[in-house]
Amino acid sequence: MTHLSPSCHKHPTRGRSSLRQITASSLTCALSVALPLTAMGQDGSAEPKTNTPTVSTLLDAITVQSSGLASNIPRTSFASTKTDTLIAETPQSVSVVTRKQLDEQQPQSVSEALNYTPGVFTNLVGATNRYDYVALRGFVEGSTDNTVLDGLKVLSDTGTYSSMQIDPFFLERIDVFRGPSSVLFGRTAPGGVVGLTSKRPLFEPHRKLEFRLGTNNRMEGGFDLTGPVNDEGTAAWRVVGMGRSLDSQLDHAKESRYAIMPSLQLNLSDKTSLLLQGYFQRDPNGGYHSGIPADASITTDHDGNKLSRHFFDGDTTYDRFKREQNMLGYLLEHAFNDRWIVRQNARYTQSNLELQQVYQTGWANQRELSRAYSGADESSRSFAIDNVLQGQFDTGALSHTLLIGADYQRRHVTGTWDYMPVSNLDVYAPVYGNATFLAPNYQTDVDRTLRQQGIYVQDQISYENWRFLLSGRWDQADVSNSSYGTTSEWDGSHFSMRAGIVYLFDNGLSPYASYSESFNPNAYSDQQGNLLPPTTSRQYEVGLRYEPANSDAMYSASLFDLTQDDVATRAIGQSYHEASGAIRSRGLELEAMTAVNKDLTLHASYTLTDIEYTRDTDYEGKTPYQAPRHMASLWAAYQVTPGLSVNGGVRYVGTSWADKENTLKVPSYTLVDLGMKMDLGHYSPTLEGATLQVNAHNVFDKEYVASCVSLLYCYYGAERSVMATLSYNW
Repeated sequence: MTHLSPSCHKHPTRGRSSLRQITASSLTCALSVALPLTAMGQDGSAEPKTNTPTVSTLLDAITVQSSGLASNIPRTSFASTKTDTLIAETPQSVSVVTRKQLDEQQPQSVSEALNYTPGVFTNLVGATNRYDYVALRGFVEGSTDNTVLDGLKVLSDTGTYSSMQIDPFFLERIDVFRGPSSVLFGRTAPGGVVGLTSKRPLFEPHRKLEFRLGTNNRMEGGFDLTGPVNDEGTAAWRVVGMGRSLDSQLDHAKESRYAIMPSLQLNLSDKTSLLLQGYFQRDPNGGYHSGIPADASITTDHDGNKLSRHFFDGDTTYDRFKREQNMLGYLLEHAFNDRWIVRQNARYTQSNLELQQVYQTGWANQRELSRAYSGADESSRSFAIDNVLQGQFDTGALSHTLLIGADYQRRHVTGTWDYMPVSNLDVYAPVYGNATFLAPNYQTDVDRTLRQQGIYVQDQISYENWRFLLSGRWDQADVSNSSYGTTSEWDGSHFSMRAGIVYLFDNGLSPYASYSESFNPNAYSDQQGNLLPPTTSRQYEVGLRYEPANSDAMYSASLFDLTQDDVATRAIGQSYHEASGAIRSRGLELEAMTAVNKDLTLHASYTLTDIEYTRDTDYEGKTPYQAPRHMASLWAAYQVTPGLSVNGGVRYVGTSWADKENTLKVPSYTLVDLGMKMDLGHYSPTLEGATLQVNAHNVFDKEYVASCVSLLYCYYGAERSVMATLSYNW
């Protein structure tokens, strides 16, 4: 199963009692003050200083982002604290991809949308777009399950093929907050979380149609329609939809998608609002997902030749990836007064997946690759709900924004997996459509269940120029995985915490320091067949932000030290695993976003990641694969004339290791992207509202290997693609 990669997960933390006691006592104090205030409902209290809760808080959080000339430079983030907090006052690394950036760059996946974000490695599986692999701060495992949509975990299952994907056409913005984040969402991968915010109904009418043609026979269309339901302004609707079809970079493979997102915003009163939302996606063709050996892609060691980046190692008779996703959710908010608000956010997700794939398993001889067949028929059902009470109060000179929450998550995946060895493929004279099975089908039933319930408290404290963040969360989780005739289980509880401090200088500088934790259930079993305890992570981070006065710019720098403990490592001389491993990641991240003048905006980033196994039976001192030490990028957008704008970027990815043993390096690569947009109405009044946009990715058509997961599976990066988009807005 080429998609499967065991999740790196985490277990209840030990030690560090003094810091925990300080945090626990602070939270208890905050609760004791807050609960009486909630009961009293003090409408006549003094005006709050920051983060005033209002109805439709989440919607306000995405519409308040336009600051200054170019909305490329956001000032606030809701996703990183679940309150609408200034980024400058957040003691954690936060990066935002705005809708303006998405429109400029025209990414075809969430992973691609993060190409210019520091601390993020997105090119994990090259030209494949089947899943959104996003590795943060060097941590790859669980990379398809660190995604949050509108404040709720998407609940993909990294141990199966049932990982969800949201198309960026439906998103208003993407927040990336790096570092352990269990205090907000419970189980999470250690590197951080990708927070997606979907498009919401607007009370001003707006209509958009777009059509796109491009290389590889790309054909695409989309619409985005929104406006008020009535003249009173108490209801608004929005319907967003798209369809796409194209040939994959690999021969004999296709990609197609059709999706629609309807939503309805109801202001039931001046204090109560309800958002209803659905998302329905069909992927009839999910492209291809396999790799080729390193000695025929990075090197020519096998026989002096490299396989083409279009090479297809599968079989046309058994090449199928069909996925259906259905989501229904709501957000209910009620403001008791101008200081206290309660909201409930819930979503039900259902997906079905069918897979048939033949893939290579290594060289059989000088000319032929051995192959195998994997099949899957999976059904996934999940439900998530989050209940939050948010309020503000003062205790003497301290101003508090308090968050008290309780959430529940459940995911259940059932299905069957198939496996059979398949006839070899001659790489120099491939014949497709005649693959034969070399052994009877080995089929197993799959039944995997995850349940998690948690309660959390967060207190954001303001005192003069100081900002403090204290938060804690208790989780109860249980996991049950059945396959291949065995069942592995784990259940237990975990306490996570986060603490941070920021000082706001009058000159725009804001240094910060923070500590955070996370946990994640493990995917490996011990000698008795039981799942190992979850992995745990802890991070220390210091950083500095700078927002110059009278300018539209934000600069940030962060240093972090992140350790993941209780990592599964093979017991010495045995086939089972023990939770005794550790991975340590240390690094530097730099980001600059600035509007140089009214016509030119720049976005630059640099990442240095030093990650290694610090405890492991086999790999101690080694660096994990798919973890480049250096990454850098620069994006620029320039308004040439009122009717013409151009943009472009350069992305550099340094060398990474091709295998855990660190025997071969994946070479570095540099890619260039360019774009141009014309406002046709500027040149002809009859074309008012129409725009023509052209985007080219990997302009110089560089052939490169994006990454490897072993010497057996390496992935060519995406070739040059060119797209022309005609849009009409009215």
